[in-house]
Amino acid sequence: MKKILFLLLLAVGISQASFAQSKAIQTIKISLPTVQECDVCKEKIETYLKRYDGVASVAVNLRRKEATIKYFTDRITDEDIKAAIATAGFDANEVKAEPDAYNRLPKCCKIPETKGAAKAAQ
Repeated sequence: MKKILFLLLLAVGISQASFAQSKAIQTIKISLPTVQECDVCKEKIETYLKRYDGVASVAVNLRRKEATIKYFTDRITDEDIKAAIATAGFDANEVKAEPDAYNRLPKCCKIPETKGAAKAAQ
């Protein structure tokens, strides 16, 4: 009987220790107002963010123009994630895309120019 009680207490102790070491994961939704409805944009953002330590998963919804990101809060912050998206060439909520990165994007990922805007620029 003592052995069974000891094994039961040992199992409870091990399970408690494993729960105590789990990392805090948070989910954030980021608006991507400049993303276009093309698979290149989606793949570029998802691939770029997955390289960062602490990003667990990335899902870009092109129709809603938003990204859902799960990340470990002890490794990366939401501000770091927004800055990473801006470095990739896309706006992320209030963070604007870096101009050089935006210029390097393929034409399909850039905001389409209207004829009126093109004439105003001349």
